[in-house]
Amino acid sequence: MLNIHAIPAFNDNYIWLIQVPNSQKVLIVDPGDAQPVLDAIKQHHLEPAALLITHGCHDHIDGISSLLEHYDLPVYGSENEKIPHLTQIVSENERLQIEGVFPNITVLEVPGHTKGHIAFLIEDSLFCGDTLFGAGCGRLHSGTAEQLYTSLQKIAQLPPHTKIYGAHEYTQANLRFAATVEPSNIAIQQRIKDTLNIRQKEMPSLPSDLALELATNPFLRCHHANVIHSVEQFSEQKLTGDIAVFTALRAWKDQF
Repeated sequence: MLNIHAIPAFNDNYIWLIQVPNSQKVLIVDPGDAQPVLDAIKQHHLEPAALLITHGCHDHIDGISSLLEHYDLPVYGSENEKIPHLTQIVSENERLQIEGVFPNITVLEVPGHTKGHIAFLIEDSLFCGDTLFGAGCGRLHSGTAEQLYTSLQKIAQLPPHTKIYGAHEYTQANLRFAATVEPSNIAIQQRIKDTLNIRQKEMPSLPSDLALELATNPFLRCHHANVIHSVEQFSEQKLTGDIAVFTALRAWKDQF
């Protein structure tokens, strides 16, 4: 069973350290800031093995150079993103084997937030950067709404027990929007209470699991009548098809 360390960075980022049993080796996911990673490595006596980069936004890559000053590490990522010191170009369904101690890692291409965004699936844990958050999804930067919708549908096909490791602590804010979209959704109301309890204990609201996201995340629920009705009311137009609903929902969230 993987041991996942959540390393807070900036105001609301999480840098994930992935450790396997009986080993001090770790994979570092999206190090936007080197110092908290270096501190965690020292505190837990860890040994970095590789950097896994989901996309090229600064808060996911700005710590790479500093970490490479301390450790000689391969950097895995997409060639369609601007990632400094990229050494290992990966693509859809590629299976990575790193140092023989980590389980195989499957690469998923999940563009939308950015055009070259990828995710890393390790056993039942998905490290999905800014594609899928707790009860939300990323904004559109260099990708399109259709790409992001398709990426989320790809994630939705994974087993429902899949753990979702997004890169930001946005869950409470996202749930406020989700409750606006679906005010009668009991699962959203329960998740609001559960998340408040977790955050009051100063614990991360992540990971969630895919089953919970499918029940409470409006961006995975664009085919549900309640979501369609709310989005049509907000946009004041009839929407045909899930992608149209998703596009209008994302625009609504941008100004929420």
